[in-house]
Amino acid sequence: MHKYLMSQYEKTKELLLAAPSTWLITGVAGFIGSHLLEALLRLNQKVIGLDNLVSGYQRNLDDVRSRVLPDQWKNFHFMLGDIRDLSTCRKACYGVDYVLHQAALGSVSRSIENPIATNENNLVGFLNILVSARDARVKRFVYASSSSVYGNHPDLPKKEDKIGCPLSPYAVTKQVNETYANVFAAVYGFASIGLRYFNVFGPRQDPGGPYAAVIPKWYTALLQDEAVYINGDGETSRDFCFVENVVQANVLAAVVTNKDALNQAYNIAYGERTTLNELFELIRAQVAAERTFVTKTEPIYKDFRPGDIRHSLADISNARTLLGYEPQFSIRDGLEKAGKWYMSNAINCLPSLREKGEVQAT
Repeated sequence: MHKYLMSQYEKTKELLLAAPSTWLITGVAGFIGSHLLEALLRLNQKVIGLDNLVSGYQRNLDDVRSRVLPDQWKNFHFMLGDIRDLSTCRKACYGVDYVLHQAALGSVSRSIENPIATNENNLVGFLNILVSARDARVKRFVYASSSSVYGNHPDLPKKEDKIGCPLSPYAVTKQVNETYANVFAAVYGFASIGLRYFNVFGPRQDPGGPYAAVIPKWYTALLQDEAVYINGDGETSRDFCFVENVVQANVLAAVVTNKDALNQAYNIAYGERTTLNELFELIRAQVAAERTFVTKTEPIYKDFRPGDIRHSLADISNARTLLGYEPQFSIRDGLEKAGKWYMSNAINCLPSLREKGEVQAT
């Protein structure tokens, strides 16, 4: 079964290499967006990338450029623009075959502090790009949703048809994104697929700023011999998903031909639960192999954060069955690749050296 599903992804990549298409990636300079860009350019696709460089980084694009062939990089056209502007979205969607919508303001805590900004980016921006993609008659609209839509629903593992009440403004925006996508399918016949990401991590994820994700923040803290903080007792658990699994899901969702797979939202994760205490031990052991001074470092426990869910674990059977999704990287596999990147790029990742005006990458 595993070999068949993986060969399905390999077959998809072969088909794309044989017949290049034009893709739009919103949020292209962000963490996930830049990985999608790299993967598509390696497949000789033409890519339009839209980003306002507020929650994205020029250095991510520079890194992609260094990792692809010069002729592949020529297939990339960057647009500096904002999804909150409808005319910009229309221009970006013109002549595009597939849209991978990643642009958003992430972070539960940021949305609690500034719900208006979250609403403007994640709802107004989403509707602008959705309308523009519909009017441009793109073949497929794939958008980033979130595991936050499950809110306070207690069941584990999380199944797509059972969601609870949202616990943050960010979660509200992702639920409404899915509702809009369903309405556009019913009213306009415009097909889309939503991907509910579960705690994505990997190289290029920003360790700086108040809204940084836990994995890059802990790597950076340990490398600098600084304190590592855990919100709560450390037994909070998450289904951590390496970014290359997410890339696979986006590519498969964009080109899937099974009509039964359309107009749904899918869990995109690895399907394994890891507590924050376990995560800390994995990261500490990895860093200690290079920096022995962290061997005795212990985390400092703080209060639970408002809006955080206690446990998260995904049922990925729908994505496996209908999309052919088969995640290749476990938490340990992903940490090995991410850790090597953070340790080799430690100086470039330090918050003190971050570019002026930049905030956490989406």
